[in-house]
Amino acid sequence: QVQLVESGGGLVQPGGSLRLSCAASGIIGINYFMGWYRQAPGKQRELVAGISSGGRTNYGESVKDRFTISRDNAKHTVYLQMNSLKPEDTAVYYCNAGSKWWGQGTQVTVSS
Repeated sequence: QVQLVESGGGLVQPGGSLRLSCAASGIIGINYFMGWYRQAPGKQRELVAGISSGGRTNYGESVKDRFTISRDNAKHTVYLQMNSLKPEDTAVYYCNAGSKWWGQGTQVTVSS
């Protein structure tokens, strides 16, 4: 059974940083595209960042130069380093594997 467990969300002031983690289990070899998505109230879920099994990355326009996605295949874990956070980054952040499996989400709130 595949499980994705996110952690690292919370409340942060504008301009602050957070690091999200997504630990995967049940995925042999983790040779999948991994992505971070987010969904704010009343909005559609959107791709924030993605990373291929080979380390190629892509980012949503609104987070380029602020967020960094990385992966540790040995630990079956994907990370999202978020810097210079803005109130509009407030959302539930979800981890996705292979465009098939989803985590339960972790809340990120950016507010003073």
